[in-house]
Amino acid sequence: MTLPETQSGWAAQSRSARLSARRAMDVLCAGAAIASLSPVFVVVAFIIWLESGRPLLFSQLRLGQGGEPFRMYKFRKFRPSCGSDGSPLTLQEDERMTAVGRILAATKLDELPQLWNVLRGDMSLVGPRPESLSFSDCFRGGFERLLDYKPGVFGPCQVLFRHESSAYPADVPAPEYYRKVLFPAKAKIDLAYFPHRTLVSDLGWIARAGQVIALECWAALTRKHRSR
Repeated sequence: MTLPETQSGWAAQSRSARLSARRAMDVLCAGAAIASLSPVFVVVAFIIWLESGRPLLFSQLRLGQGGEPFRMYKFRKFRPSCGSDGSPLTLQEDERMTAVGRILAATKLDELPQLWNVLRGDMSLVGPRPESLSFSDCFRGGFERLLDYKPGVFGPCQVLFRHESSAYPADVPAPEYYRKVLFPAKAKIDLAYFPHRTLVSDLGWIARAGQVIALECWAALTRKHRSR
């Protein structure tokens, strides 16, 4: 075996080991999170049911690794009558959103069911945000490289663009603004990070996201208390 072939074999083994370690981290962390947060799942589901009935979950096809679609799950934050039609984007003053849905969106608690997607292997804890099929046309001009990575619950863009719903200008259609401005901006950030990611840096983004979610939850509870 020649030296280049040996180096290629080592590289393949190293990549396989990293993928296995990341998958093990996904399963362990997602399983532990579901177990420890099960009371939160129950409370959120009960409040949604109390306000607007069923369904409790919202599911939508998203683009996964390699461009393969998968069904992603979230707690429902829109009215039941909205169905799956309408804008694929959630805006700040979205009329489809329920009162509970606004709290879920502000605290990101609507994202909790995606832990099931992580256990299934559709998603990873850390990865690019899975896009709606409505924006599949955005993956071109080099941005298709994002599909090399398994989409994630957490990641640089999930933290940096956590208030994306308030970023849309009133004089431009939201889908057009997303395609021309927000998607390219997020794609460039992700493509700068994921080719050089490590398990340690991934854990750093999970910790940063957890801190942000905790602060958002505290802020939402404080606002609700003051409004009484």
